[in-house]
Amino acid sequence: PRVCVVGSGPAGFYTAQHILKHHGGARVDIYEKLPVPFGLVRFGVAPDHPEVKNVINAFTQTARSERCAYYGNVTVGRDVTVAELRQAYHAVVLSYGAEDNRVLGIPGENLSGVYSARAFVGWYNGLPENRDLKPDLSCETALILGHGNVALDVARILLSPLHLLRKTDITDGSLAALASSKVKRVWLAGRRGPLQVAFTIKELREMINLPGARPVLNPADFAGLENAVKDAPRPRKRLTELMIKTALEKPGEKTMEQAAAPREWGLKFQRSPQEVLPTADGRRARGVCMALTRLEGSGDSAKAVPTGDVEELECGLVLSSIGYRSLPLDPTVPFDTQHGIIPNSSGRVEGVPGLYCSGWVKRGPTGVIITTMNDSFDTAHSVLEDLQVGVLDVSASREGFGAVGSILRSRGVRPVSFSDWEKIDAAEVARGKAAGKPREKIVDPQEMLQLIGH
Repeated sequence: PRVCVVGSGPAGFYTAQHILKHHGGARVDIYEKLPVPFGLVRFGVAPDHPEVKNVINAFTQTARSERCAYYGNVTVGRDVTVAELRQAYHAVVLSYGAEDNRVLGIPGENLSGVYSARAFVGWYNGLPENRDLKPDLSCETALILGHGNVALDVARILLSPLHLLRKTDITDGSLAALASSKVKRVWLAGRRGPLQVAFTIKELREMINLPGARPVLNPADFAGLENAVKDAPRPRKRLTELMIKTALEKPGEKTMEQAAAPREWGLKFQRSPQEVLPTADGRRARGVCMALTRLEGSGDSAKAVPTGDVEELECGLVLSSIGYRSLPLDPTVPFDTQHGIIPNSSGRVEGVPGLYCSGWVKRGPTGVIITTMNDSFDTAHSVLEDLQVGVLDVSASREGFGAVGSILRSRGVRPVSFSDWEKIDAAEVARGKAAGKPREKIVDPQEMLQLIGH
């Protein structure tokens, strides 16, 4: 059987890995629109979290298997259609993730100084489409809208001492911009309360212990919560206890270093953005008008309802971190625009036999790499099951890349192989070594292609 996977992030690689491991004859081709593989492991994981990127070693093993091939620099839906892939392969798995961000939908969100956290993360991680972001870091106060791990990542990068960032694979350009940044205060605001935050304890602890920055949490926000979390699941309980402990620390209990920290960050709760307020000339953000909310219901299902009261929060930089969003790939593929997913059951795309999906485009943009792994194994299992029971007819031979390669050639598209990527990888590592970093990412796809003689 010939299987094609669209997207080379964790969902794509885990799907391929599982199929290759459990079917001795299957061949898997992975298509990726960028010349370089690994998706959000390369472009989403924070530069100061290198241990999370270790999965790349396993993905590399998969890509080097003689039954697996990688074709970068190929945009499915433009260079080759899903229908053409379905003719060339017995099964097609869409694992292309969530490449857009949810918008706030409020007045002023297009003012200068307002960015999506997704674009900001892409900028410091070298995602080609965000390389020219040039965020304005000339203000003292930044506001991040959202209480997830991405929001904490962004806050940590904004406040991290440069000597720590210099040892990471953060891009050269963003390091230079952060070196002249004036930002010294970061607020993270969410519509709901401390019991509904979406970040995890590891990331919160790292933020609390960040050198040169002190946490500013309001004890009043946590009044009575110790009782409320008594029966909560253990992770939620520990997370809340850590926030309470941090909020209640007396000035005397803080280390001298922390008390004198030049930078600070804090959490604001039950605040929903109503409008980004413009400067006098109407061009830039100078603050955000926040509606105060009250919670209806409890736990994870609590809803934030506006009370009618508002407050203004002064800030020159606004980053919205309210989630990623998948986009439809091709008109022939069913897509649920409301939920931003491909309608499926266990990864089988509804109404289109032989078409599957895995990862964020299957279940929505939630969870960490391990969640995506399990989800991808689930889709791979569906493919293997359909091969076993004959839903996928393997008696008809399919040409796989043989057919797709001809289509791409006729359209002037030259795919990038995995050994091409390894040349780019080696060049990045060599450039990084010269600067004392794990790598210096190449951010321009044209430069990548020149490097491999394309």
